[in-house]
Formats: sequence, C-alpha cells, structure tokens
Amino acid sequence: MTVRIAAVGDIVLQQPEAGKLFGPSTEVIRAADVAIGQIEVPHTTSTETAGITVPSPPAEPEMLQSMAEAGFTVGTTAGNHAFDLGTKGVLDTIEAAAAYGISTTGTGLNLAAASTPVVTSVRGRTVGVLSYNCVGPRESWATSLKAGAAYVKVITHYELDDANPGNPPTVYTFCDRSSLRAMTDQVAALADQVDVVVVALHKGIGHTPAAIADYEYEVSRAAVDAGADMVVGHHAHIMRGIEVYRGAPIFHGLGNFVTVTDALTPDADNDSEELKAWALRRRELYGFEPDPAMPGYPFHPESRNTAIAVIDVDDEGRVRPSFVPCWIDGEARPVPLRRGERDSVVEYIERISRAAGLSTTFRWLDSGDAVAVS
Repeated sequence: MTVRIAAVGDIVLQQPEAGKLFGPSTEVIRAADVAIGQIEVPHTTSTETAGITVPSPPAEPEMLQSMAEAGFTVGTTAGNHAFDLGTKGVLDTIEAAAAYGISTTGTGLNLAAASTPVVTSVRGRTVGVLSYNCVGPRESWATSLKAGAAYVKVITHYELDDANPGNPPTVYTFCDRSSLRAMTDQVAALADQVDVVVVALHKGIGHTPAAIADYEYEVSRAAVDAGADMVVGHHAHIMRGIEVYRGAPIFHGLGNFVTVTDALTPDADNDSEELKAWALRRRELYGFEPDPAMPGYPFHPESRNTAIAVIDVDDEGRVRPSFVPCWIDGEARPVPLRRGERDSVVEYIERISRAAGLSTTFRWLDSGDAVAVS
C-alpha cells in the first residue's frame, strides 16, 4: 500500500486569523499520510529577547491549532529564529504543537533532544523525520547544556580574485566536518530503524532567486548518502530548484507557505532601530520592495511561486517524487494548481532549476494535479 508524505516550506502565523489562509491547500495536505511543515518562529507567551540580530516577535501558541486542522502532523523547528525568544520560546513551541497533535523535531532543551527524530507509523510503514539548522546564528544552536536547534555548521570563505580592494569576492561555502558527520550519523541510525527517512534543512541564501550555494549541495547529498529518502529545504523565503540524487528528491528550497507577519514591515514610531535598519539593508541586499497591496506578506515578488513537495512510497520501498505547484494569492493563501491553471509556476520552478545547473525532468502526471520529477 502506498504511503504519501508531503512537505511545505516556512509557516509563519503572526497575524490574526492567519489560520484561514490554509483553506485552499487543506484538501491536499490532509490527503497525505504524513504532512510536514516548518514552524519558522517561536509560538510562546515569552517576550524575552535572546536573538542579537533582528529577533522574531512571538506568535501565539494557539495559532498552531490551525496548522494541525489543516492536516499537518509533523513540525520541523530547527531554524535561525528557534532561540529568538530564549529557552521558554523553544519549549513553549514544542508543547503547543504537541497539544494540537503536531510532533516536532529539530529543537529541544539540549542538543540530544533537538536531534531526536519524529517517528510515526502509517499504513504498516514507519516514517522518520529529522530537522537541522544550517544558517546560524550560533546563538540558535543547542548544546548539551542549552536549549536550541540541531545544526550543521557552515563555513564561508571569501577570496578576492584580483588586486582591487573592495571588489566583490568569490564566495565559497562548505560544511564543518564534525557537525556534518554528526548529522549523517543520525540520519544513518534513523534509516536503520524506519522504512522512510525525511531530512529537513534550514538553508539557503535569503530572498535571492535561483541561487543554490555550494554547501547546500554538500549537506543535502550527504543526507541522501546516509539514507534519506527525501530532503526538503526552507529558510530563503523563495522557491529553489529541485534535484534528484541517487533516486531521492532534494527540494532545495520550498519557499513560503502560509507566511504572514508584521515583523518585516517597520513602524516608524514603534519599531526597534535594528528592524528599521534591516528594512533599509534588505533593499540594498536583495533589490526589492514588498508589494504595498500585501503588507502582511513582505517578501520577494517571485516568492509567490511555491510548491508542496510529495513522495509516494510503494510496498517495495520505491520512491516516486512529485510536487503540487501553488500560487500565493493576493490574500497570502497558497493555492494548489492543476495543469492549465497558472502554468507559469511550473515553468518558474523548471527555470530556476536550470539556472542552478540541475537537469531534473518535470512532467505533469496524467491526473493533472501534480508534477513528477526525475
């Protein structure tokens, strides 16, 4: 009997009634035996600020009920905002998700807890999920004595190729050997225990179309080599290309799903100096301004192209990967598309895959409700 696993990118529920934005996608999510979403920000009553850059404000714990009602059964929580609101923020998020029936992986009271997978049984098969933060900051990492996220440390090297000071350097990124080995050991151990392994990686260059950094290939393929059947990425808040490596799909970035917030739209009278400075720097770094008609969705215009990643696993353990293309509409709702409905989304995903040098094949299924990848 086939088991279906679905996964989406970042979920941010920081506006009133954000739960209704799941409406158009609920049927697709509920059709999966295991549905995975990235819980991007802490859901907590804490107001402690533990982040040193631009920390996320808290989301209400009760908002996770809408995620559960939409059909999500697993929440991945490793990410750059995991420790923004301190230990209480980490633990409140885990407890609130559990109260609504969402199992979490990726954060915990210490590193051992953060590295503990979710294991669930469906249709006589076992599915395991692990979650890692690859983008820092260091303050978000769990240790043996500190709450936070499971992580893979990534090193960045800048090389100036000519003698002109100030010229743009070539940037090289690669994984720290020790933390990469810790991840692959955990993936391999999980693969020995369950039938299907999904690894979620918080990774990527934010708000930048198509780009996939060197370390992203390294960490994603290492997860597959260790036994992962599916790798899903998020963090960049914009869709990335899709790769099939040794028969396993790597969704390098699933972009946004239900992602609404006021935190990135500064209030001239009330917001912190750090947030105001970030709004200016965002324009300089990424070259876009949010759509003023969507104040609760302050992201790159191209980020409205998104997808639900899917694998169907048959009785012999064969994995058939696909995705359901979605368009984030003017109300910030991800709307699943069928063949003939805004085909530009599939064309976009194929185009950014090609721009990244990936040779993945895309083909609409006969049902017209998903696109197979190979």
